[in-house]
Amino acid sequence: MSTAGTETSAPLPTAGSRVFFQAAPGVGCVASGPITGDDPVQKKQGKVTVKYDRKELRKRLVLEEWIIEQLSDLYDCEEEEMPEVEIDIDDLLEVNSDDERASKLQESLTDCYKPTEDFVRELLGRIRGMRKLSAPTKKGL
Repeated sequence: MSTAGTETSAPLPTAGSRVFFQAAPGVGCVASGPITGDDPVQKKQGKVTVKYDRKELRKRLVLEEWIIEQLSDLYDCEEEEMPEVEIDIDDLLEVNSDDERASKLQESLTDCYKPTEDFVRELLGRIRGMRKLSAPTKKGL
């Protein structure tokens, strides 16, 4: 998960989100009866929900915003002008030791002319206890 560049977060679906399905001509719906050829294309309303761990997503978003702010300070520029720096939180969480994580972070920050040790130490402290994000699970319709 890259935290720098032009990446944006997708908005979370709201509880009232609705998805509409287009019924094929001549196919009947249980609640509305058969669709006749005279009717314009009729829409059947369906509800699709996806289960996200919102608390974990919120923590991740706050962390990514903090990273962007810190990188802006380290590189002395705005987010749009920042060089491409990829810090993948999930990738860091897969690594077993803080020393290996710090090494990966330092590799990502090789072109930074300011000291990065404080940033690396703080980031490692912030990801401690976080879980890797898994794909959302779909509930039945």
